[in-house]
Amino acid sequence: MLEKTLVILKPGTLQRGLVGEIVQRFERKGLRLAGMKMMQLTDELLNEHYAHLSGKPFFQQLKDAMRVAPVIVCCFEGVDAAHVAHAMAGATNGRQAAPGTIRGDYSMSHQKNIVHTSDSPETAAVELKRFFKPGEIFEYKQATFDYLYASDEY
Repeated sequence: MLEKTLVILKPGTLQRGLVGEIVQRFERKGLRLAGMKMMQLTDELLNEHYAHLSGKPFFQQLKDAMRVAPVIVCCFEGVDAAHVAHAMAGATNGRQAAPGTIRGDYSMSHQKNIVHTSDSPETAAVELKRFFKPGEIFEYKQATFDYLYASDEY
């Protein structure tokens, strides 16, 4: 079954000129870009998104790091999209992320780690609603779709 997932290209991705390269990695894997926009995150949105980390000593530092520049939020779609994108991101700590993963190739930090990816389809559904309004995620059949999956996979 096809599913959608959230990927956030964090401020460091923009500052380092890696946006196209990171998006290209997801596209080359076979995930379809269904929505994308640049936005400046607010304190309110960050409090909601990172509520599970609010008791951590680095919480304010994380929020500050996410506000130093805009982010680009993306919706990608594919079979097991949340799992695939999350695995492509690699371990949260860039120093521990395996080479070949996005964080393993582009990050040396635990907090400034290039991307956020939803960790499950359930989380993705909640996060996509948080960052995208109705009409900002698009449905279309990609020309290469029939070459990505066997007919019984979706």
